[in-house]
Amino acid sequence: MKKIIILIAAIIVLFSSLPQNSATAKTKYKNITVSATSYCELGRTATGFDYRKYPKAKAIAVDPRVIPLGSKVYIPGYGYAIARDVGGRIKGKIIDVHFKTKKQAIIWGRKKVKIRVYHN
Repeated sequence: MKKIIILIAAIIVLFSSLPQNSATAKTKYKNITVSATSYCELGRTATGFDYRKYPKAKAIAVDPRVIPLGSKVYIPGYGYAIARDVGGRIKGKIIDVHFKTKKQAIIWGRKKVKIRVYHN
């Protein structure tokens, strides 16, 4: 009887240390308020990504000192994107949001948004 009680106690301790639900695991991210401008280009990015092959890809240009290249980012009004490019005028807390067409880029314009940057 003593062995059964010890076994049950060991099982309870083992299972209590496991995560309750993998969906509730915390994702690490940071919120940053940035000035978001837009651009339309069908060339290669600084990371070698080719917009000609994937013109509908959601990507942004960033200052890699603020947002590392390759980071997944959520932008309200745009959705999830990957930091794939840099730009000569992208310094500090400024991002450049990529659009397939010039019309879409003009509609976006320039706005201040609070983005979520997920850690790689």
